[in-house]
Parts: sequence; structure tokens; C-alpha cells
Amino acid sequence: MKSLLKNLGLLLVVIAAVVLIGIFFSGSAAINDNAVLGGSIALMVIGLILHIVLNKKFAE
Repeated sequence: MKSLLKNLGLLLVVIAAVVLIGIFFSGSAAINDNAVLGGSIALMVIGLILHIVLNKKFAE
């Protein structure tokens, strides 16, 4: 469980990237939808912040 929690931020970044890549290659009209793009960037930023905070917490 500690390992999953430590990698939670990285997992969120990967999920956001997969969403963006999937939309791009599917040719979906969602590529022009600001909600999808904004949600993906929000997931990436939250994941990056979580990754930094959780790794500092578990390093101590």
C-alpha cells in the first residue's frame, strides 16, 4: 500500500497522458473540447505536486 501511495502522483500523470494520446489518435472531436484538455492538464499538475509531496514525506 505504501508503494502505491508513493507512486500515486506518477500514476495520475500517466493517466492524463494516456487520455490525451487516446483522444489524439482516435481523431475524436474532444480534442477541441476545453473541458477535456483542462481536466487532463489539471490531472498532470495535481499528479506532479502529489509526486513531489509524497516522495518528500516518505523519504523522511
